[in-house]
Amino acid sequence: MKKFSIEIKWALLFTAMMLLWMVLERLAGLHDKNIEMHPIVTNFVAIPSILIYVFALREKKKVSYGGSMTFVQGLVSGLIMTAIITALSPLSQWITLEVITPYYFENMINYAVSHGQSTLEEAQAYFNMKNYLITTLIFTPTVGAVTTLVVAGILSLFKKKSA
Repeated sequence: MKKFSIEIKWALLFTAMMLLWMVLERLAGLHDKNIEMHPIVTNFVAIPSILIYVFALREKKKVSYGGSMTFVQGLVSGLIMTAIITALSPLSQWITLEVITPYYFENMINYAVSHGQSTLEEAQAYFNMKNYLITTLIFTPTVGAVTTLVVAGILSLFKKKSA
């Protein structure tokens, strides 16, 4: 477990950041009164998400590899972190949709139907816990792997500076 303590720490921080982001979205009205802005604003979560991967792999590089990490070492570390985040994602989704913003689905369905974006049946098929859990379990490892590839690739280019 100690071997993966950095990945566990940053996966927990990532999950906490996502929950905080959901709280901020709700407080900003993106789940009700400003719902029309949700599809755009929600994408900005990519910024802190990527930064967490950068900070995690930088720490792994410094602490575990003495400042010089290969691409494969960074890739493995990032994928482990992604696996932990993916494992935590159903709980995170449940907290978001049952505790933080319990009327999210109802509001999204009403908005999509009232703005002619979908029929009631289509909206109900999309905006529900089962669909969101499935989407999360596909999206999280996919985006995490891509982020890991990029961040590990960039960080592996920078070698430890000689004293």
